[in-house]
Amino acid sequence: MSDSVESGPRLTEALNAHAGHYLSAGRLIEKGETPYQSYEVWDTPQFGRLFRLDGYFMTSEGDEFFYHENLIHVPCITQDAPARALIIGGGDGGSADELFKHPSMTRVALVELDEKVVDIARQHLPAVHNGALDDPRLDLHIADGLRYVRETAPAAGERFDLIVLDLTDPIGPAEALYTEAFFTDCKRLLSHQGALSLHLGAPIFQPERVADLMDRLLAVFTIVRPHFHYIPLYGSLWGMACASDHIDPLALSADEIERRIAERQLRQLQYYNGDTHRAAFAQPNYLRQCLNPQR
Repeated sequence: MSDSVESGPRLTEALNAHAGHYLSAGRLIEKGETPYQSYEVWDTPQFGRLFRLDGYFMTSEGDEFFYHENLIHVPCITQDAPARALIIGGGDGGSADELFKHPSMTRVALVELDEKVVDIARQHLPAVHNGALDDPRLDLHIADGLRYVRETAPAAGERFDLIVLDLTDPIGPAEALYTEAFFTDCKRLLSHQGALSLHLGAPIFQPERVADLMDRLLAVFTIVRPHFHYIPLYGSLWGMACASDHIDPLALSADEIERRIAERQLRQLQYYNGDTHRAAFAQPNYLRQCLNPQR
């Protein structure tokens, strides 16, 4: 049996209508409302500094690497010298931090709708972004990601090696950024070796959502590789996907991945390596059924 649970206030989150999880709350640092959402910053016993939006756990300084390293390095290590990336969302700066570890990266455009998210990250989450929000290679836009992809970037002739959808769940305002039409718009901005990287949700608790997103990606891209990781803050196995017409993260051996990590001098990786890369694509039978329900 595990140790007894500490009494006191708790932070809870529903994974679906029938299940959820909680954390000991610790100390509230800041909370408020923006024109788009409510936010909270907590100092927690388990994860240290923790950030929530609309009651959903977003990131924490104690476990952010489980999410950000896999969202970024799975596609980037598959590419030859990725140089230009676009992040939609990601105002905490964690994805930008991982992108800047690649020495070939010359520019990252980060498009965050809610300026308060960036302000909170700068003030309260330095261990998540590690200064990436002030890196001279970062091109920060406080703007609508949908409009940026459909209007601003095409008008400027932009092309990206990687587009990262580092978004809240596909409900409410973010839902339009998970459609087949938006994936198609993103594809038009990709370079020849370009890829789209995004999270899919929890296959155990949200199987229909994961399957639907996979179907939409497969309608747009030739190669769609889902990969799965346990994210402690999210309380579950979590799905991500790398989608492209040209690169395949399954084509690399663990040894080749380790060679590229060493060649690029990717230091301070707390999760990602050649073995975890390969293992993340292995699918237990229940996951195969979730992703291919016709079987």
